[in-house]
Amino acid sequence: MQKWFYSAAIAALMTAAAAGAQTPPEGEPGTTPAEATATPENMPTVDDARAFLSDAEAELAEYNEYASRVYWVYENFITFDTERLVERVGAEGTEMAVRLANGTAPFANIELPEDLRRKMTALTAGITLPAPSSDGAATELASITTRMSSAYSTGTIEVDGETVPLNELEVLMRTERNPEFLANIWNDWRAAIDPDTMAADYARMVEITNEGARELGFDNLAEMWLSNYDMPADEMEAEVERLWGQVSPLYEQLHCYVRAELNEEYGDDVQPETGPIRADILGNMWAQGWSGLYDIVAPEGAGEQYDLTQLLVDQEYDALRMVETGEAFFSSLGLEELPDTFWERSLFTRPEDRDVVCHASAWDLDSQEDIRIKMCISINADDFRTVHHELGHNYYQRAYRHQDTLFQTGAHDGFHEAIGDFIALSITPDYLVQIGVLDESQVPDESADTGLLLEQALDKIAFLPFGYLMDQWRWQIFRGETTPDEYNESWWELRERIQGVTPPVDRPDNAFDPGAKYHIPNNVPYLRYFLAHILQYQFHQAACEMAGWEGPLHRCSIYGNAEVGERFNAMLEMGASQPWPDALEAFTGTREMDGSAIIAYFQPLMTYLEEENEGRACGW
Repeated sequence: MQKWFYSAAIAALMTAAAAGAQTPPEGEPGTTPAEATATPENMPTVDDARAFLSDAEAELAEYNEYASRVYWVYENFITFDTERLVERVGAEGTEMAVRLANGTAPFANIELPEDLRRKMTALTAGITLPAPSSDGAATELASITTRMSSAYSTGTIEVDGETVPLNELEVLMRTERNPEFLANIWNDWRAAIDPDTMAADYARMVEITNEGARELGFDNLAEMWLSNYDMPADEMEAEVERLWGQVSPLYEQLHCYVRAELNEEYGDDVQPETGPIRADILGNMWAQGWSGLYDIVAPEGAGEQYDLTQLLVDQEYDALRMVETGEAFFSSLGLEELPDTFWERSLFTRPEDRDVVCHASAWDLDSQEDIRIKMCISINADDFRTVHHELGHNYYQRAYRHQDTLFQTGAHDGFHEAIGDFIALSITPDYLVQIGVLDESQVPDESADTGLLLEQALDKIAFLPFGYLMDQWRWQIFRGETTPDEYNESWWELRERIQGVTPPVDRPDNAFDPGAKYHIPNNVPYLRYFLAHILQYQFHQAACEMAGWEGPLHRCSIYGNAEVGERFNAMLEMGASQPWPDALEAFTGTREMDGSAIIAYFQPLMTYLEEENEGRACGW
């Protein structure tokens, strides 16, 4: 979760990633009817624009801290009363966002310095869920989004007579092997979100926000979301497709290999040897990460492995030590230690006495030093890496705190998600030895590299199509290409066509399976995660080259390298003050996102998968 200008919980987050420094011509996205009324006599000046933005940023900064604290309380104490509070603050934030966005119209046709134009664009295109300015629209939108968020966060199911929350269900999906049991909890979770109500709420939300987007000069919300990447929306969409094209061959080989292993494990009745894979047997509630399958798909003779989860348990790690270890990595790069308030105010474990939002998130409450994470930490390898991911947000937030308010965010949203995951790529066997988790005698030799890479690919490469298709589904809805009665059908058409997965049981007419994924009811755009998976390997490759690493890319760790840390922090400090290619170039030396680093990182695995898949009917 990035810095909040409004709130991700009501999805009115202002991302401040500019849509471009140039003023769009009349009639194109970003223009409003008010632009045509300006005459030479009443044309505002650059000083007027600077004054408007100064007032806007002061208002945003004040609101941001107030709203962040309200949402922090809500996510830590989900009650009827806190829901009412966030509905009100969400409506206030949406109304302010629309008012400030409309306030940029008089300045659209005057020549502005680049920094001022970027700020104007941030105000216009940077609202995730815009409400129209009509009376009651923002209030209705806040009520709908809060209701969807609460339905997701408080959902539970009964397992063997006991009420089980989602974070515990996720563990069961990773560890259970009974396909009938897996199908049942997979299905029950999707029924627990009240799909009828959530689907109706989602459809109404789309109506309101599309009207809001049109009022701001966009054809629809899809175009508005895609306009936040320093290029026209259609070019950004093509860029995403190009990146997917670079990495999809590796995913297809992984899918083919895993399907064959699952067929051998379960037989044709559960998993046929051709076609899509059953979603519930992939070790994850949403089939977005398959690392729980490693014991089933591990290559024979791949060398001795280690179990990071077991190592952490054996070392008696607790939640606090997990976070302290993550902080120590960033400190080893020369970055400043986290403030005392981080440790005093963060949430690391699930409370037993109340409902909370357990979805891991990083918070910046005052744009200065009050940074926190909120996470129900379990002692396992996944959460060990997730801690590094969330701390990456915090260190980014802290680095750009000296920027102006509208530049206090990532170069684009994918940068924010990539930072911590880039650091986590350095959680190598040698790094684990350095911090005393792994004994040097336990470090796997090169014969284990295929297994190490496969285990990581089950997490990272398996995620890529899911990250790619989530917003594809939403864009089709925002554009009117998918109607409410087609929501679930469209979801599974994309899941099967792009990801090659299928539901384990027939879906009822009222199913709203997308609503069982946090980012849909909470309206968090998902393209950022796909882009982050591209960028983290690009960052890693550049950092390892900086460090003079000459071995295999997957064995490189930058732990303790202050030179890399200095250049890394310089990129972080830029925030969104420059177009994202400038920030990318500052650290990597290149100006284009590039999936080739992933291919280079996993090349030994790709060779292995192609050999194993020879003679198989890959694809679905």
